[in-house]
Amino acid sequence: MNEQNLTAQLKDIKPLLEIPDNSYYIYWGMIITGSLLLLGILFFIVKRVWENRKINLAKGYLKKLKAIDWKDTKHSAYEATRYARLLATDDRRRELFSQLEPMLEKFKYKKEVEEVDQDTLNKFNLYVQVSDESI
Repeated sequence: MNEQNLTAQLKDIKPLLEIPDNSYYIYWGMIITGSLLLLGILFFIVKRVWENRKINLAKGYLKKLKAIDWKDTKHSAYEATRYARLLATDDRRRELFSQLEPMLEKFKYKKEVEEVDQDTLNKFNLYVQVSDESI
């Protein structure tokens, strides 16, 4: 009898219902969204650091140009050419550098060089002034 009573009670139990489970998709959606957000933030940080690096490099090059001592003419001509070339990023500075470079060439490839002439120094100082204004 106890068994009949038990089966009568079990007839009232309904089968399990299928509950839709979207937690798997929500989990991966949150991971992908978080990753994209993190990559976006990282991109803007790297971009800002890169832009600041360019500005700082240009300021450093300009500082080295201003610090050139023309007593050692040959070494100074090489140094001026190197840093002036690195600073020649816009049209005006490229044009001035193209005029300055041949003037510096005559001091570079000889064993013995004379002192820097005033025309070359004036062109160099003009280049430094234009570079200083544009940075």
